[in-house]
Amino acid sequence: AVCALIEKLSLSRMPFKNDPVIDGWQWLINDSLKSLHLTSSTARQKIKKAAVSALAALCNEYYRMAQGTADPSVQAKLVEQYTAELQNTEEMTRCGFALALGALPKFMLNGKLQQILEGLRKVTCITPKDVSFVQARRDALKAILMICETAGVEADGSQDEVVCQDSIPRIYNMLLGCMNDYTTDSRGDVGAWVREEAMTGLMEMTLLLAQSWPKLIEPDICRQIMCCLAQQSAEKIDRYRAHAGSAFLRILHFDQPPVPNIPHREELERIFPRSDVAALIWKAPSHAFPRITQLLGLPTYQYHVLLGLSVSVGGLTESTVRFSAQSLFEYLRTIQNDSEAMSQFGSILLQVFKNNLRNDRVSTPLLKMLDQMLASGCFEIFISEDNHQFVVDLLSLCKEEIKKSKDIQKLRSSIAVFCGMIQFQGEIRKKILFQLLLLLGHPFPVIRKTTASQMYEMLLMYDDVIDPAVMDEVMEVLSDANWDADLPMVRIQRNQLCDLMQVPKPSLISKRGPC
Repeated sequence: AVCALIEKLSLSRMPFKNDPVIDGWQWLINDSLKSLHLTSSTARQKIKKAAVSALAALCNEYYRMAQGTADPSVQAKLVEQYTAELQNTEEMTRCGFALALGALPKFMLNGKLQQILEGLRKVTCITPKDVSFVQARRDALKAILMICETAGVEADGSQDEVVCQDSIPRIYNMLLGCMNDYTTDSRGDVGAWVREEAMTGLMEMTLLLAQSWPKLIEPDICRQIMCCLAQQSAEKIDRYRAHAGSAFLRILHFDQPPVPNIPHREELERIFPRSDVAALIWKAPSHAFPRITQLLGLPTYQYHVLLGLSVSVGGLTESTVRFSAQSLFEYLRTIQNDSEAMSQFGSILLQVFKNNLRNDRVSTPLLKMLDQMLASGCFEIFISEDNHQFVVDLLSLCKEEIKKSKDIQKLRSSIAVFCGMIQFQGEIRKKILFQLLLLLGHPFPVIRKTTASQMYEMLLMYDDVIDPAVMDEVMEVLSDANWDADLPMVRIQRNQLCDLMQVPKPSLISKRGPC
């Protein structure tokens, strides 16, 4: 209430310039921002908003000198204090002071812009001690965008006065870096709050530059922006997919003037015609995925869209999984007879896997997606070639992904992938069988039973994998053996299968003690 009063008195231009009461008002605003963590979440938002509004009004009325510049001593003290508070150990304090800096009028930014932006940049960086401070990172991004809009853009200006040619790459790199914030806690994917604000920042910053200095939007930066938004448009959370899709299309169709250097602009405008924008419901998987998967045919977007699709196709939400998988398979049907296009797709898929090895957020759903793709015959064009490089590389990545893993879900998905890979021809089959037989001797009974069950089904489907003379005996061991038994007994049964299938027996690695 007192902050609101300070704002009203300042807006009323009460004659208190250079009066000691202003110091008292400033102290009260500062104290309100420092004490946010002591209030309830409902009251906190109101206090933060009131304090930030009061500061902006106070600065405009009492800290501006006759010539329109800031009082140097007041400006230096306030900026120094506020940027220092950005490293406060209380997250809510960081939030308050970040938004307060974002609300400063232009004359208070002049000469201090680089210092303020650098202070806010540090807040957006994830460090071990503040990895959970997602709200602070989100509010720092909000503040950065507010400051950029207030300061304005001038290509040849000073970094301390305006957004200029030298500062733009740093601002974009900061926003793009925040697109990789996938922090999770008991509340779920809280990093999405940061990504959402980063998407807004990328869009608003790009449109701001397009209207004033479009030449400052470099081709590589524009490529990264559009690829990141395309990736988020293919991901699993409806709200953030919708936000990304909306930002993507706003940049694409902006015409005051058009944003330069958008990769594959003509193809994108065919996929997303301006006339369809209003009717496209990004939150609905049935609307979003049939469109976004068409970007798989555009080389620039292929990697990022496939990365986003991996977590959707291999996710848990039934409607998202169904429509994302349907759309992916529909795209693959259009290229299934084109060996060059399929080889390119396979290479990108392997690259996504390789770049996200043991990153469970991506690798676990990616294994589920691979299982669906193999079961749907998406890679039939590779089957005719013995030991095709795609399956050789895929096997290597799968082995590396589950090495020493105790993640039941991941191990089960890998079993399904190994069984699906058996359709490929050549010596690679022996290596795939070896991995499955290795899992038959896994310490976890549930993994042993799952492997036995899926191997049984695999051999029913692919009856040319082993010698028909031993097929009945192999099937009998798989179905009748007690895979819940102690490991030594289980491994005897497993080794019997190795002999029947003519696959080398896995050997235990002895753990040597110190000499």
